[in-house]
Amino acid sequence: MIGEKPKGVRAHAPVVYPAVMLGIFFIIPFGIMVAVSFFHREPGGFYIPGFELTNYGNLYTALFGRTLLFSLFVAGLSAAVCVSIGFPFTYFITRMRRRAQVVWLVFLMSVLSLSEVIVGFAWSLLLSRTAGLSNLLVWLGLMDKAVAWYPGFTALLFGICYLAFPYTVLVLYPPLSRLDPALPEAAQTLGASPIKTFFTVVVGSLRNAIVASCVMVFVFSLGVYLLPQILGRPRHWTLSVLITDQAIYQTNMPMAASMAIFFMLVSLLLVLLTMVIGKGKKIVNG
Repeated sequence: MIGEKPKGVRAHAPVVYPAVMLGIFFIIPFGIMVAVSFFHREPGGFYIPGFELTNYGNLYTALFGRTLLFSLFVAGLSAAVCVSIGFPFTYFITRMRRRAQVVWLVFLMSVLSLSEVIVGFAWSLLLSRTAGLSNLLVWLGLMDKAVAWYPGFTALLFGICYLAFPYTVLVLYPPLSRLDPALPEAAQTLGASPIKTFFTVVVGSLRNAIVASCVMVFVFSLGVYLLPQILGRPRHWTLSVLITDQAIYQTNMPMAASMAIFFMLVSLLLVLLTMVIGKGKKIVNG
């Protein structure tokens, strides 16, 4: 009986260590941020412990509402674009030879090594009027004169999708590579066209992977901070920029904490709603 206790401790060690790390690096910092969101801000950038709802009441402004809606819209649109392009792209990669798949995956992994600053300034150059892609279109005769697509919403969307696209492919690659090739072949044998086979069999059988990639890109796009400032105009700044402005430049930590918590709750609600809708469609189709 005495010798069984160390065995029980060793058995729970794989669970205790992740729980401790989760508590140190997530639960405790999140609890501090929740507490600070209720603190009272003093003139001069200081704040004292307390419990007041003033910070949350100050969120009901036109600027915060517009920035919140714009941030959610950009994140949702980026997720839709990345998954719409990334799913067929990944599907074709999985149908290539193994060597070609490795080359494409290594190329996508190399894109992940680029920082957000490098990506932002690279796209600002590509979308500029003086040395951008519009000059190439003019040279090909597709445009009359060079135009600038930077700064603007288009440039911001390109930058976010460029950063999120490799993650989309890496999330979709494992389930697509495990897809049984006999399923599309059976559908085509029964008379389905290749396009109908792709949307009904391939897309239908991997709905959970599509929802997971959408959620991943959506959450990733919400945290983008530098690209809106580099590629967008002030009206294209996301809530991450506004939170940083309150925390650093306005020295209003309670207000920044309340913004971050409210933003996280809204994002979490949308993510859960997306997962419920995806599960509901699966049950109905099943």
